[in-house]
Amino acid sequence: MKTENHTDYRATSNACKLCSPLGASLVFRGIENSVPLLHGSQGCSTYIRRYLISHFNEPVDIASSNFTEETAVFGGGANLKLAMDNIIRQYHPELIGVATTCLSETIGDDVPMILRNYSGENGEDAAPAVVSVSTPSYSGTHMDGFHGAVKATVAAMAQKKGKAGEHINLFPGMLSPADYRHLKEIFEDFGAKIHLLPDYSETLEGGLWSEYQKIPPGGTPVKQITAMGDALATVEMGRILAETESAGKLLEDRFRVPCFRVGIPMGIKETDTFFDAVSTITKRKVPEKYLKERARLIDAYVDGHKYIFEARAVIYGEEDLVVGLASFLSEIGVVPVLCASGGKSGYLNAKLAQVIDDFETKGIQVMDGADFVEIGEAAKKLSPDFFMGNSKGYKTAREMNKPLIRIGFPIHDRMGGGRIVHIGYRGAQQLFDTISNTVIASRQDASPVGYTYM
Repeated sequence: MKTENHTDYRATSNACKLCSPLGASLVFRGIENSVPLLHGSQGCSTYIRRYLISHFNEPVDIASSNFTEETAVFGGGANLKLAMDNIIRQYHPELIGVATTCLSETIGDDVPMILRNYSGENGEDAAPAVVSVSTPSYSGTHMDGFHGAVKATVAAMAQKKGKAGEHINLFPGMLSPADYRHLKEIFEDFGAKIHLLPDYSETLEGGLWSEYQKIPPGGTPVKQITAMGDALATVEMGRILAETESAGKLLEDRFRVPCFRVGIPMGIKETDTFFDAVSTITKRKVPEKYLKERARLIDAYVDGHKYIFEARAVIYGEEDLVVGLASFLSEIGVVPVLCASGGKSGYLNAKLAQVIDDFETKGIQVMDGADFVEIGEAAKKLSPDFFMGNSKGYKTAREMNKPLIRIGFPIHDRMGGGRIVHIGYRGAQQLFDTISNTVIASRQDASPVGYTYM
């Protein structure tokens, strides 16, 4: 029997997020000759390895301090030091990235102090560089862990040795390896040198090896991270990220490196803003190559408008990805009737209102801190034409007999998740074609007679 003070409670079911140490591990995998180390139980590293391997189809080593019942009671300092010894002996890394887990955070292990003691016992010159970041999953998402690891790495290693140099710091957030390669191409075409953090464009999508590599080649060189305090400027991507104490803000406050904050460049409007920022920093015009890509994209918008205008979409994923995707969908005439994320920044609604024309009049529903039970219940009332997000939403889309366009992370039930280009005019072109063909195919398959010509 319910009382006046009774509140219905339901545990999270199929969360629209992943754990914080996963995001941190991904960052450390994007630093050259680096090994991620989770301070906690073996199961945490196994879970994260499974998710990363399934998405990228590449081998992923993540070390663990391997908590037991005894360490959970008496503390894991000895285990962490032993793990450090084992990593140094077996991998000879240049950097070890230590991320905490729920268990080590709950018992209150002082990881920075343990690592300081370790360095004192072994001599700082003999040990690799060490970066630690606090990533308890009960207080954040994989994006919090990702951005936290980027900031912790910059805070621990960036220096200012002289006057501003010629390179640009780039913090693009959690994009695909293909996105990272495209970004490097763009800056190269501008004649600009970048220090990209992280850079797993090769470490998590390289060529076939003849022999197993303990640490895959590639990643951001440590010396580039050290030099970030001398950068000409920083470019940081993410409208939600811009509201936080980010790595870009840290460099701006500590070393007076100007920070240009832009949204994830998805679609024409957000990509225009990104190119404007790069053009301002480099004092160079946008290369003709990209102006032609933009023109072809606009032409495609015109060609496909009649097929997707006023189509209804449910989109979900990381908050900044949802904002970028919503901006893109809005400009091609698709209505993102439900925008959902497991993040809880508190900025999602306001940022969506900035990028979606007539946001208030379109009746768009926004959900943060959501799981897929809640997303499914809301979606059933909105009659969407398709879903757009990662593989975790497949069951929900299948129950409603709606197509799912897979983007972002994780993609476990299709090949090529790491090769999707989400950003720039090129990425918008690919996404536009995919969305258009998905809508056309759905209507074609639902037709009682079928047709072979549009």
